[in-house]
Amino acid sequence: MTSTLDRLPILILSPHNRCNCRCVMCDIWKSTDAREISLDELNAHLDSIESLHVEWIVLSGGEPLMHSDLFRLCAAIKARGIRITLLSTGLLLARHADNIVRSIDDVIVSLDGPPAVHDHIRRVPGAFEKLAQGIAAIRSLRPGYPITARCTVQRLNCRSLVDVVDTAFQLGLNGISFLAADLTSEAFNRPGGWQLPRQSDVALSKSDVIVLEGQIEALSTVGNFVLETPAKLRRIVRHFHAHLEQAESESPRCNAPWVSAVVETNGVVRPCFFQPPIGRITPGTSLLSVLQSKEALAFREGLDVAVNPICRRCVCSLNWQPRRPLPTIQRLS
Repeated sequence: MTSTLDRLPILILSPHNRCNCRCVMCDIWKSTDAREISLDELNAHLDSIESLHVEWIVLSGGEPLMHSDLFRLCAAIKARGIRITLLSTGLLLARHADNIVRSIDDVIVSLDGPPAVHDHIRRVPGAFEKLAQGIAAIRSLRPGYPITARCTVQRLNCRSLVDVVDTAFQLGLNGISFLAADLTSEAFNRPGGWQLPRQSDVALSKSDVIVLEGQIEALSTVGNFVLETPAKLRRIVRHFHAHLEQAESESPRCNAPWVSAVVETNGVVRPCFFQPPIGRITPGTSLLSVLQSKEALAFREGLDVAVNPICRRCVCSLNWQPRRPLPTIQRLS
């Protein structure tokens, strides 16, 4: 793959840096300073976004719905004909349902288990009920509006994955996607990464992995409601085997640094959620200039996904190909 970027089909924006959940597998909620991307800041980069032929913007976070002016940002994006996906905890869906169905193309909510398991992992009392109310509010406005879930597999829910699928179905969702919990990177507000004791709060034991294998095999028979292929689902098992040193880590097929970028609220630009920054947008720079900088070019030129240690432990994959339709609705991180 070339180190230059002629197109950037997918752009992931973090409009707001804080979150309204306290999930055990993420430290974003520990942020104490509230930052958000302003409309003026977005407008300053819309020319870059158009020059890069961005087709799809994913609103990540933090929780995007905590942004003070999110839907004016969405209007500016939609005016350029760009698809918008919202990644959300679901706690604020009901409050913003009307604006969501008018301004956003689809929503992916976090669903970590049946109600009690979900609330335990989110560490917010009544989180599941708020999520269910938000989904119902959107459906009442537009019954066919696309809402899917993603479930992050970890110690507290690895024995409940079949129940997660049943729960997603009962909520009236369009499907559910699974990925393994990231244990080692600096993503999700973890500078320096987690030490081993903290990893053990989320990682699976040997007996957990045995149970997980059975759960994953059961998911493989569900059909299209589970968005991953059986091969991708089995990568989740391998991820935890590798963490226990029972298997070699193996990089996914991924071209994220060549087809996408992540822009954080402080202007930091990453080639994906997990790799280090390749630059920072400042008042004197643009997204385009950061992506075409010497640092960014050197990163892409030197990246060998198959052997890169961060890639080998990565829980995600994006293998978008030119002239192929944008991926179906599913978790990108």
